[in-house]
Amino acid sequence: MPSELLTVENLRTYFFTEAGIVKAIDGMSLHVLPGETLGLIGESGSGKTMTAMSVLRIVPQPGKILDGNITFAGENLLDKSEKEMMKIRGAKIAISFQDPSSSLTPVHTVGSQIMEIIRRHEKISKEEATERTIELLDKVGIPDPETRVSSYPHELSGGMKQRIALARAISCNPTLIFLDEPTTNVDVTIQAQILELLGDLKKRTKMSMVFISHDMGVIAQMSDRVTIMYAGRVCETADVEDLYKDPRHPYTEALLTAIPRVERAKGDLSVIPGSIPNLIEPPSGCRFHPRCKYAIAVCKEKIPVLEDIGDRRCYACWRADELSLTSPIGKE
Repeated sequence: MPSELLTVENLRTYFFTEAGIVKAIDGMSLHVLPGETLGLIGESGSGKTMTAMSVLRIVPQPGKILDGNITFAGENLLDKSEKEMMKIRGAKIAISFQDPSSSLTPVHTVGSQIMEIIRRHEKISKEEATERTIELLDKVGIPDPETRVSSYPHELSGGMKQRIALARAISCNPTLIFLDEPTTNVDVTIQAQILELLGDLKKRTKMSMVFISHDMGVIAQMSDRVTIMYAGRVCETADVEDLYKDPRHPYTEALLTAIPRVERAKGDLSVIPGSIPNLIEPPSGCRFHPRCKYAIAVCKEKIPVLEDIGDRRCYACWRADELSLTSPIGKE
């Protein structure tokens, strides 16, 4: 097995607010291999985006990384100074945020925003940076890139802004890229185009990706492995086919059962009861236990250990070995 490109171990990222301490990431672990796409999935508020921000060390105030290890290419990112991290962000690890309208500066052209990243990390002329930017816009499917390089964000559609954000993220050929809900807020046609673009990009560049989403269908299409998060912790990690056909954690089973399916009777839609807990006062033990139909006393009392069972698979459930969980996909 190839050595891990990124390893996150027992990460804890808390927010110190007037209302209390929000345990946004509370002991989560994952790894990414060279050239693979890891799908990171869970409901809103599960900690997916905050995981990416923690790796890049751009956690907003009043957040703080309290504990854990983040190792990238053999180096602990938590030991790096801010100056050292600035050389890593964009050049080696990049991120494409969920809402490009908020991450793109409205008063600068999209071309200048991409060129800024390139010239920050590479010693090239403005003319060379402009040429490279036009090539990037063409690569991500922007029509008439020579003209669009001078456009402002408000002049572009949502789908085009999403492509601009992606062009900016890959502008320095990073080794690892976080894609935070890259198909959110676009119609299904644009979504299909973006997913095809990302698939082609992966084949051409061999870069590693962490694809963040709450859409189980998109994750199945894009990922090699999948990590399921809930309330700041990892529930389960497995190869995509194994996880979708043979879930080992009740939350994974619940997510798979809730996927809308054409063959279901009208109105017969499964839902997960309850909601993500308040992370200022999270449930004791397994954080999913208040919503889990399989929960017993130990689930409420003790935090389950993330157990590695081999075959690139791990899960954190006290009853995993005794439960016979099912998947609608596994029945096909």
